[in-house]
Amino acid sequence: MSAPPRPSAAPRTPGARTSRPASRPAARRSRTVEEPGSAQQGLSPLSHIVAGVVSAGQALVLSLAVVVLPAVVAYLVGTATLATPADAPDGAVQVRSAVDVAMGIWLLGHGVPLTADAVTVSLAPLGIAALALFATYASAKRFATTSLRAWLAGAVTYAVGTTAVAAFAGSAPGWSLAVAALAGLVMGGLGMALGILVRPDGPTAAEIGERADVLARRVTGVDLVPPTLRLGLRAGTVAVALLLGGAALLVAAWALAGRATSSDIITALEPGWTGGIVFAVAQLALLPNLVLWAASWLAGPGFAVGEGTSFTPFGTISGPLPAIPLLGALPGQDWANPVSAWAPVLVVACGVAAGLFAWRRLEPSLVRWPDVGWVLAGIVLTPGVLMLLGQWFAAGAGGPGRLSDVGANPLATAGLVAAEVGGGAAAVLLGAKLDVVSRRGEIGGDLAAWLRRPGPVPADDAGDPTQDFAPDPDAPGPGVPTDLAAELGLDDAPETPGAERTAEPGDARGTRPGK
Repeated sequence: MSAPPRPSAAPRTPGARTSRPASRPAARRSRTVEEPGSAQQGLSPLSHIVAGVVSAGQALVLSLAVVVLPAVVAYLVGTATLATPADAPDGAVQVRSAVDVAMGIWLLGHGVPLTADAVTVSLAPLGIAALALFATYASAKRFATTSLRAWLAGAVTYAVGTTAVAAFAGSAPGWSLAVAALAGLVMGGLGMALGILVRPDGPTAAEIGERADVLARRVTGVDLVPPTLRLGLRAGTVAVALLLGGAALLVAAWALAGRATSSDIITALEPGWTGGIVFAVAQLALLPNLVLWAASWLAGPGFAVGEGTSFTPFGTISGPLPAIPLLGALPGQDWANPVSAWAPVLVVACGVAAGLFAWRRLEPSLVRWPDVGWVLAGIVLTPGVLMLLGQWFAAGAGGPGRLSDVGANPLATAGLVAAEVGGGAAAVLLGAKLDVVSRRGEIGGDLAAWLRRPGPVPADDAGDPTQDFAPDPDAPGPGVPTDLAAELGLDDAPETPGAERTAEPGDARGTRPGK
């Protein structure tokens, strides 16, 4: 038997494609993306609606059970170890009361105020909101279909379920039922949208952005969101992520420094294992609030936990606090010192990182001053809006009396964060742009163009600075300066009287007679 032929050792031509051996089976195409779309094309509209209803209902029940079950278990264990008076209410009534309180806390996480005994609590535990949002996202990703009908059915189902829970619990009377319906519609719609968009057959964020741009251009005739503004919004999101990451590390440092105080609170309460579970759930629910308060602390305004209290990097004014172990991690007097007064510099550093993120994705040869302005606008807008909404949801009334003021000032925090992030980003973008134009000698040319105020550049001739383009071989290199006299129209040098200028080839002006 002859030996099998060896592969040819001849060198391959660069860029040439080699044919696949006939004996090698063709690679099987992945059907992960194709199967769901082909399977859903044959579904009836009712099937899409049912999928959305099932997804939203499952998420609502799951997130509600995480809050209600620990409360019921803690109540049952507590009553089993204590003697019940003869005139005490029936056990079923007490269980119903525990369930109502747990439902009220679940609704509070959705932004629905909790009213009990003429006391209104509006401090929303954002951990419960995050739990409900994640449950809706996971359920929609697994059970919903990629269709508008499924999304609408899921959002409406979640809103109806939230309203039913509020009516059953009785903790949201009157107008609060409308708040429950609106909060459920927003929460359910957001969770369903996130879950549907990450499905294999769902549209990507880029496709959604392109469709929105096309629709806006058809309606208004202009590009409402330029590419540079979109880049600025992305860079601003990076700054917010860095700020929240630093705030989370700060909360961990506070918890480590205040572990002795938290341990004393737990020892004094003696909650037992059931009470410990309830305390753990309660503290996890308030942990996102504390992270947002720490972000306000870093920016400078700080936060309050009760009227007359203030926690800032420049000083601490504390007072009596509820017996919650997590509040033992609040910063004390030692955290207000000359070093902590420089905490806002960290927020400025987040802006510097956002500016670097944006500039690395720009083409310096195409960047104009309006483009720099659009990028800065997006970087300032994103942290301002996100901090305003986050601090507004994280603040509220935590109880009667002095606990009616808990959290940070949303307007002050959003304004300072936007200013500090924008200042750091402006230092990077303006410095980089000035460096580019100074090395090319274009400062005078840019000034002349600004004074002349030329008309708008046609869309076909204007380049997108957020894209990478191949350099023009006929264009001057980065090191070739621009003739300032030509830009200003002063290229005619003074001539000697009586001299006659000879027309050059291609000169449309001809000769100029001497004086």
